[in-house]
Amino acid sequence: MFNNRFILVTTLAAGMFVFTGCSGEENQEQAKPASEENNAENEEQKQSEEVSEADFIIKAAPQKIDHIHGIGYPGNDEGLYVASHHGLKIFKDGQWLETTDENHDYMGFQAFEGGFFASGHPAEGSDLKNPLGLVKSTDKGNTLKKIAFYGESDFHFLSASYKDDVLYLINEEPNSELERGVYVSKDRGGAWELVELNGLTANSLGMIAVHPEKGGTIAMSTREGIFVSNDYGKTMERAGDYQMVTAAAYSKGALYIAPVVNEEIKLIRLSIEQGNAGEEVTIPNLKYDNPITYIAADPEQEDRIAFITILNDLYETEDGGKTWNQLLVNGRIE
Repeated sequence: MFNNRFILVTTLAAGMFVFTGCSGEENQEQAKPASEENNAENEEQKQSEEVSEADFIIKAAPQKIDHIHGIGYPGNDEGLYVASHHGLKIFKDGQWLETTDENHDYMGFQAFEGGFFASGHPAEGSDLKNPLGLVKSTDKGNTLKKIAFYGESDFHFLSASYKDDVLYLINEEPNSELERGVYVSKDRGGAWELVELNGLTANSLGMIAVHPEKGGTIAMSTREGIFVSNDYGKTMERAGDYQMVTAAAYSKGALYIAPVVNEEIKLIRLSIEQGNAGEEVTIPNLKYDNPITYIAADPEQEDRIAFITILNDLYETEDGGKTWNQLLVNGRIE
């Protein structure tokens, strides 16, 4: 069930959820008239072979990254991807890389086995419509394929199963096909069904995590805790006794959540088989006003996990949390 008593949210800071999405009004152009568009809206922006990866992805210049709206491990690369206000930043082989073109304001970034899904706003000067709707890239952002709602909707809340054909979204404003609500597609964006969310007793909606191999297994973070489902969100059940869960992500073997416990930021590993059995993962000390906003778990490497905070501090571990490497400090690439 979805109604007005649910408040759409992304992250929380200082004890409350705050909306961190970008409107796209600062640097986005309006869509061109239909008469000026080409007739290939459903094709790739350009042929991938026109630009080699060596030309498209280069060493990142020193900079400060703002407005991060997702992190993840796409299956067609070995790097950790960060979706920013100005395109993709990639940490790979001990260094930061960035894309030279197609630097869109990505929202709802979701890695999957073949690349990533996203929404958001086109880069300044782009011929793409604003907003992007739901798009997909299988060549590390070099080209985007338009999946649905192109020029209609900007989805801050997307979630994708790594291997299954399952996608979820929270639609904040009605478009030509969907009313407000939470929706699932079992064919990678072709058809959408309203998610019932029976048993979700929270007064807020948060980000949705999907199991990498079982698209019907999801978790939703809320101010009132973490809620899980094994039937595509038809029925939801609270897992554990956690409050203020700001982020969640599945690995193959566990659900990672970021609750605030007695004004302390925690990272908890929950058993998939026994959802109430939680194990705290040791993380670097985080201040109360710097909660975790996104978690990424590498489906191909169980102990490889990353998280980023609202102040853009990015950490990664490759040994399940025994040791952590800080990749960004306040969003800075030196």
